[in-house]
Amino acid sequence: MGLRWTDTLDIAIELYEAHPDVDPQWIRFTDLHAWVCALPDFEDNPEKSTEGLLEAIQMAWIDEAR
Repeated sequence: MGLRWTDTLDIAIELYEAHPDVDPQWIRFTDLHAWVCALPDFEDNPEKSTEGLLEAIQMAWIDEAR
């Protein structure tokens, strides 16, 4: 099964690998949402995202980038 919104760490790892030159601290949630939905393994409903989920993904991405 593919990635779902709740797979925050796995999504963060894939985003880090897909966008190594991006500082995730400054990404807009609209861009983050689009990038998550564009991941090859992402299979969840794009409309099920929430600000809390996007923030959790962003925080995991920031940790991964360190």
